[in-house]
Amino acid sequence: MAWMRGLLCSSGLMDRGRAIRQTLNHPDRWGRHAVALILLAPVLVAIYYTSYWLRFEGYFGRDALNYFSSTVAWFVAIQLAVFAFFGVHRGWRNFVTFYDLVTLVQAATCALLLTAMVNQFVLPRHVIPRSVFLLDWGVAIVVLGGTRAALRVLEERSWRLLTEADKVPTLIVGANHTGELLWRSIKRNDLPYQVIGFVDEDPAQVGSRVAGVPVIGTIEQTCQLANRRGVSEVLIATGELSGRQVRALMDDAREHEINVKVLPGYDQLITGSVSLQPRAVEIDDLLRREPVQLELENIRQWIDHRVLLVTGSAGSIGSEICRQLLRFSPKRIVLVDRTETGQFFLERELRKMARGIELEVCMADILDTDRMRTILEQHQPDIIFHAAAYKHVPMMEAHPGEAVKNIVLATHCLADLAMHHGVESFVMISTDKAVHPTSVMGACKRAAEIYVQSLAELSSCRFVTVRFGNVLDSAGSVVPVFREQIRRGGPVTVTDPCMQRYFMTIPEAAGLVIQAGTIGRAGEILVLNMGEPVRIVDLAADMIRLSGLRVGDDIEIKFSGIRPGEKLYEELHITGETELPTRHPKISIADSRRREPATVLEQIQRLEAVADSTDSKVIERLHEVVPTYQGRLSEEKKTPVAA
Repeated sequence: MAWMRGLLCSSGLMDRGRAIRQTLNHPDRWGRHAVALILLAPVLVAIYYTSYWLRFEGYFGRDALNYFSSTVAWFVAIQLAVFAFFGVHRGWRNFVTFYDLVTLVQAATCALLLTAMVNQFVLPRHVIPRSVFLLDWGVAIVVLGGTRAALRVLEERSWRLLTEADKVPTLIVGANHTGELLWRSIKRNDLPYQVIGFVDEDPAQVGSRVAGVPVIGTIEQTCQLANRRGVSEVLIATGELSGRQVRALMDDAREHEINVKVLPGYDQLITGSVSLQPRAVEIDDLLRREPVQLELENIRQWIDHRVLLVTGSAGSIGSEICRQLLRFSPKRIVLVDRTETGQFFLERELRKMARGIELEVCMADILDTDRMRTILEQHQPDIIFHAAAYKHVPMMEAHPGEAVKNIVLATHCLADLAMHHGVESFVMISTDKAVHPTSVMGACKRAAEIYVQSLAELSSCRFVTVRFGNVLDSAGSVVPVFREQIRRGGPVTVTDPCMQRYFMTIPEAAGLVIQAGTIGRAGEILVLNMGEPVRIVDLAADMIRLSGLRVGDDIEIKFSGIRPGEKLYEELHITGETELPTRHPKISIADSRRREPATVLEQIQRLEAVADSTDSKVIERLHEVVPTYQGRLSEEKKTPVAA
């Protein structure tokens, strides 16, 4: 009987059966259903009569009248029972959709089959002409479906006449499924917007209609159309446009004094992560790139039923990696960080999302080798995501020994432990600052890359490094700093007008790290496609304008000069590295000659031996490990030391 149950479930019959039982268990609902069915009965009688009228072309002889009068009672009774079962009499004030039409067709078809069987096998003396069954089926669909649609149109138009004076004339960007859902959300939630039309990037869409609303132009024509039609606001769904398109639209809207607002996408509404409220355009929207498509099935095969360990779990990238790992079905996720408050709130958040996945929150410093050994022995992780590290360049310039310990020594110890405890995959997060580094932090990351890469020939563990640039709005990054400076009234400080950086959103970076861990081979350094670099001064100006202020008049931008260790621009590949493609368009391989493992180990050990020594010794040893490091040693050699 399993096949029958599956058929009932797929057709929705079991759900309708449950709905009928609930109605029977609540007598207060009987009255409403009875009234609706009583009103439906004469309509069905009229439809049945019309079917005979059409069958006999308007001429009712004695035989036709006898057929009609002797069968109308049981015929309509069966139809009423079937339509009641399918709930056709309910929800006449709701939106009419394709699925309502499907339900009506299902009900009419079932009624046709039942009445035909009764006529053929139960009451053979009352032979109804076969064409009457088909005519009744078609007329019922047209009359009931058309009546319901007409009532809805009348209701909407009368309500619109009463309320449109209080609503804001609006255009929606995107004549597609997302745009239609946005329109329906505005209607259902009675938001104060009167949608005049859609605009779309595809000129072929112009002249068509979406949900009955015309597509009146392209995105480039948005502001001209808005001025012509008295539109004061333009709505876009989150992620509908690329950052370049949003930036162009914002610049054009600013000149025409038109507001651009963002509504959450339907995926965010379904997950309940946001409420349906328009918001101003944010910096994430301006810098947004094309959505990243992950190989979900391949990632699932790699992660499902495995024990995962994430270091730096309370950080911006580490915490987002944890969130995205919960999209799959790992056996357990072990969260390792020494930040008590961050771990506390992360656990509270992830517990709600875990759904049967084990979470282990471990307070630990990754420099504590004994503690980390205990954690690996206890949990036996299959995969390690190593996201823990210091990241602030000027701070590490002042404390190079601490940078060596937290980045190089920690990676050295954790990688060795992974190798000796049977870890299958080790994914280390690096940075574009490791390419031709001018900072201690970048040089330390490059040293960690070199060491992890060298282990590929010594272990069955698959060591993979992922290199990418700045993460938008991460803790301590430039965006929250600018936001705070704007809140205080300025000035916004930018180091240099020519300084530029690559940016990614936190979810994009975390997703690509997981994807890279799936496709990377042992010893490879994978580089994430960061798109086009962004000038920091442009970023600051955009944030000022998005705050409703004017650059120079309301908030001033001041240039403070390049800080120690900083570069005007970052690179993603070291000289001599060959960029090779992978099967994912957003990920490439930085292919380079690998060093001898014994030599690398000796150099790393010599570096770590001076971590608590003077800054000059640390810098000198960093140069031994990373010859491309253009840090303070070269500058010190150029400057004569006074006697």
